[in-house]
Amino acid sequence: MFIQFLKVNPHVKYLLALIRVYLGWTWLKAGLGKIKEGNFDASGFLKGALSQTTGEHPGVQGWWGHFIETVALPNVEFFNILVPWGEFLVGLALILGLFTTFATLMGVIMNFSYMFSGTTSTNPQMLLLEIFILIAGFNAAKIGVDYWILPFVKENFLKRDTQNSSA
Repeated sequence: MFIQFLKVNPHVKYLLALIRVYLGWTWLKAGLGKIKEGNFDASGFLKGALSQTTGEHPGVQGWWGHFIETVALPNVEFFNILVPWGEFLVGLALILGLFTTFATLMGVIMNFSYMFSGTTSTNPQMLLLEIFILIAGFNAAKIGVDYWILPFVKENFLKRDTQNSSA
């Protein structure tokens, strides 16, 4: 019942738009700060997370530590670009209401990545709000660019796919 309320209630779209813009501003500000500094380096954060994988009650799970050690740290230059620009672009997309579901999903992935790395901060709060946006689906994007873009995409691209599959 609550899920249906989020998805179809015409008044909820205003609250969802406020939540979306708040999340967008939070992501945009975080990414822009890193981009402006120009010297963002995730290696310290990653090494700190890796150091939390030991002990009786590790703050970071071993499987995530393995990912950090074998994937993230060896490719830290890539993550040094991905993190600030990912935060900035997710923020911009959420503020504009552009590809809202995809942008929110990318925000969820980043929040989980930070929490898996032992950082709490505002990540749980943001994650909870992002879940509301994901559950609401298109209702969360009705006040935004998606209102015009998604029907166009559906009409011009999805229609073409169904025609090609039936031929």
